[in-house]
Amino acid sequence: MKKIPFLMIQGISIFLGFTFWGAGMAKLFHEHQFFGWIGPVWLIEELEPYGLGFYGKFIAYSQIVIGYLLVTTRYKLLGSIMMIPMIGNILIVTISLNWRGTPFVLGFLMLLNLILLWQYRDFFRPMIDEGKSKYDLKTRSGRTLNGHLVWLAGLSLQLIAIQISYINWIAACSVVLLGLLLSTLSFYLEKRTASKPTFEAS
Repeated sequence: MKKIPFLMIQGISIFLGFTFWGAGMAKLFHEHQFFGWIGPVWLIEELEPYGLGFYGKFIAYSQIVIGYLLVTTRYKLLGSIMMIPMIGNILIVTISLNWRGTPFVLGFLMLLNLILLWQYRDFFRPMIDEGKSKYDLKTRSGRTLNGHLVWLAGLSLQLIAIQISYINWIAACSVVLLGLLLSTLSFYLEKRTASKPTFEAS
């Protein structure tokens, strides 16, 4: 397989991330008033008669966290790995409830996710070998603790926005956008830190 262009990989990551992050937010936002294209937004209500309402919420929060890993493009590998069991869980639910069409959509999304994982295939041989491997890892941009914390603050705002949605929808959406902006700034923070000159003691 030829190397896939970076912008295409970013696009797949954002698309998958928005799909599942939006789906999770829509399930938990007040009256399901959130942007998203994949459903059903009423999954929790659908599962409650079977005593599985809490499981529905678990799926929703998993979608938010995993989708956010991808939509912000900061943790594509981690998000792609976590996406596999999540799609598997959703697939089993849809098959059990006899929802037609949904398994085919999930199959397409899984295919996109596998394309993402293929770009990080150099990471998997050391995992299989459970230690050092003769296969070298490709060089990628560094990450810093400050960048991680800024990104995490953005994720936290997504969860806070869910609660705010029960009070004011516009304020909740504003908090969502602020969180996305904050997580995006984590890249800028690291670039700025990397560009600062270092001084050695003489």
